[in-house]
Amino acid sequence: MDLKRMEVFCKIVELKSFTRAGEALSLAQPTVSEHIRSLETTLGQKLLDRFKGDVLPTPVGRVFYQYAKSIIQTRDEAFRAVDQFRNKLAGQLNLAASSIPGTYVLPKMIGSFKMAHPESQIVLQISDTTGAAEAVADGRAEAAIIGARWRHPKLDFHEIITDELLLITSPEHRWATQRGIIKPDELLEEPFVLREAGSGTRMLIKQVMEEHGLNIGRLNVVAELGSTEAVKQSVKDGMGVSVLSVLAVGEELRQGSLVAIEIRGIKFDRSLYLIQRKNRQPSPLCSAFISHLEAECKIGA
Repeated sequence: MDLKRMEVFCKIVELKSFTRAGEALSLAQPTVSEHIRSLETTLGQKLLDRFKGDVLPTPVGRVFYQYAKSIIQTRDEAFRAVDQFRNKLAGQLNLAASSIPGTYVLPKMIGSFKMAHPESQIVLQISDTTGAAEAVADGRAEAAIIGARWRHPKLDFHEIITDELLLITSPEHRWATQRGIIKPDELLEEPFVLREAGSGTRMLIKQVMEEHGLNIGRLNVVAELGSTEAVKQSVKDGMGVSVLSVLAVGEELRQGSLVAIEIRGIKFDRSLYLIQRKNRQPSPLCSAFISHLEAECKIGA
């Protein structure tokens, strides 16, 4: 069976369009259609349906996609392994990350890695912690860095960076002007801005509060926002208080546009985790990037 036909099929499933798949693979649409017709003829099964403007896999197509994707990934890994023997780290590495490491940690790491390996191409997908983990689990990314860990049947978690979360307010907030230490139950009295469900930051807040007898459901939540930058801006504007990574607010704390408040007896410490899929051999490019990441983290510790 022609691997190119499998690659075209997988790209259509991922992009939900013959046209977009053709553009991504630099193929004319008639060529794309012919690849799919040939593939369906070989298998004797209809693999794709059109539904409300999108192209979606049939039940048989969904099954075949999992195997085809695995075959394409194995082919790419084989080519990259051969390149490694030529002392050349090249090709594309797909990474995922939750918002804190994706915004404040990985860009610098990717930049220094690219300087050492200019023929490499790194694609970074940033989402919430759950989304980044699922990208690794289903093969869309080889590795990810996220802000929480849990039992997952397909993933291995490896602690790589330490992080601290801080309670932050605007400089005009009464907690900031009093410069005191608040009691834990005072958290329940203030308007609170939270990250969205699924973020590692929110998972940690919930966990630490429960360890101290506080229910996150009792917070006076005035907004749930999908990015750390949006939360920071909301706190600056006086919408409420929040808990955010020191990696994200360090510059604002130095400038005085945000203020960190201590909570008596409570610290929001956590690790950031490198995750990879269990029983999957990493590509040479991925192995090299992880080694670079570990070395850089050790230097910065």
